[in-house]
Amino acid sequence: MTTSHASVTTPRTPAPRSLIILGADGDLVKRLLLPGLATYLASASAPGDGEAGEIDELDEEPGIRLVGAGRGDGAGFADLVRTAFSTVLDQDQLRLPAVRDTLDRAAYLPTDATDEADLGTLLECAEQPAALYFALPPSVTVQSCQALQRLHHRGLFLPQTVLALEKPFGTDLNSARELNSLLTGFVPEEHIFRVDHFLGMPGVLSFMGLRFANRVLEPLWSRDHVESIEIVYDETLGLEGRAEFYDSTGAARDMLQSHLLQVMAQVMMDPPSRFDGVEIPANTAHVLRAARLWDPAEPRLDDCRTSAHPPVVRGRYTAGQVDGRQLPSYVDEDGVDPSRGTETFAQVTLEVDTWRWNGVPVTLRSGKGIGSPRQEIAVRFRRPPHEYEQFPHSGNLPHDVLRLGFEPDHLQWELNVGGPFDSRGLNRVTVSSGLGEPGLTAYGSVVRWLLQGERAFTVRGDGAEQGWRITEQILDAFTTDEVPLQDYAAGSDGPFVSR
Repeated sequence: MTTSHASVTTPRTPAPRSLIILGADGDLVKRLLLPGLATYLASASAPGDGEAGEIDELDEEPGIRLVGAGRGDGAGFADLVRTAFSTVLDQDQLRLPAVRDTLDRAAYLPTDATDEADLGTLLECAEQPAALYFALPPSVTVQSCQALQRLHHRGLFLPQTVLALEKPFGTDLNSARELNSLLTGFVPEEHIFRVDHFLGMPGVLSFMGLRFANRVLEPLWSRDHVESIEIVYDETLGLEGRAEFYDSTGAARDMLQSHLLQVMAQVMMDPPSRFDGVEIPANTAHVLRAARLWDPAEPRLDDCRTSAHPPVVRGRYTAGQVDGRQLPSYVDEDGVDPSRGTETFAQVTLEVDTWRWNGVPVTLRSGKGIGSPRQEIAVRFRRPPHEYEQFPHSGNLPHDVLRLGFEPDHLQWELNVGGPFDSRGLNRVTVSSGLGEPGLTAYGSVVRWLLQGERAFTVRGDGAEQGWRITEQILDAFTTDEVPLQDYAAGSDGPFVSR
């Protein structure tokens, strides 16, 4: 007798025909979102590229209806789009049908994103269904969503509209909860995209295949074999003229809350039964719900190498030289208020208190003005359980370490080889490989998921809230004397390095 299993379908967002960008005059749109759209369109329409089913939304209409909305007059929007596309596409790619059609039909409407009449006009002018992308500050995003809710109450909000909200989602735990409540009051959850472009980085996507498409790795993915995990995103860059945003935000809110916590959740989630918009966001939210600050005083079954280190560290760069250029002290940068005590370096060690991961320290770190930056996921495995007499000092064998770079993605596996019967003795080798050109930028992946209605790599509502819960614990630690704001010279390794 055979047993029949009914197929389980998951809600799928309708594929938008229009992409409406609120805040189209902003820097994020010019530098990241429009180039990402360009790489998506070129990849989707290039002959022979892509997998079956990837470009269904381009079959009938070669491009996407792009509408910019902002407080400007829109006189230079078409040139802005073409320039942004030209930064990532060559002349042949610019002539591809989807790219050319999108450029030809790009339009701009002067819009107050907080005015319901303006938003109603904007939605009426767009081809439906439409995706509304909020490239706006958090406070303006809330006001805009309130205006959309008023349109909904008047029966003027189209139910198939998809909302894509740029990070940060709220400014703290309470505001994230309030925003979730506001959105789900008039938009179904499957029509909400909480964007984190780090989930579209090549290294993060490569990590998913590395873990789940190879039997050799998944059986090792637990506290029994993994000693510690690091997720690091250090930069040589300083403030780069972003004082208005960064000085009121800092490294913990900008990088740990918005990006590295979500990457951690991807790395440490349980295997999903399906790679879809239900299972993956649910599993990552579960990881964040179980995360807590590492307690160095808590008794452990074994000696974890970070147990003696403080769970939270913060710092701020002083003047120094990075990559041959002189970087001024952060407090001397234009637009910085030194009295705020904004950190440019944040490191936190967490524990995910689940059956799979209890007792494994997870360190998240991000700093600006770092001389030798690391941008990687690093998994450090436990030593072999038996101390062979033939291996001198076997208790001090180097750990196996798996490293995967964010962008460009690069895989390294540090291993021990040789031994007492080998004339060369015990040696250390690094198996290393590049992983090829991804074709899409991180924002290209975001646009692809948005325009194809694929929600696997979006952030679920409770996942966003849990990220803020953890971040507030970090910020609370900043206010105590136990976590001083340490100075570190630009071009150095930062105030605290855990390797």
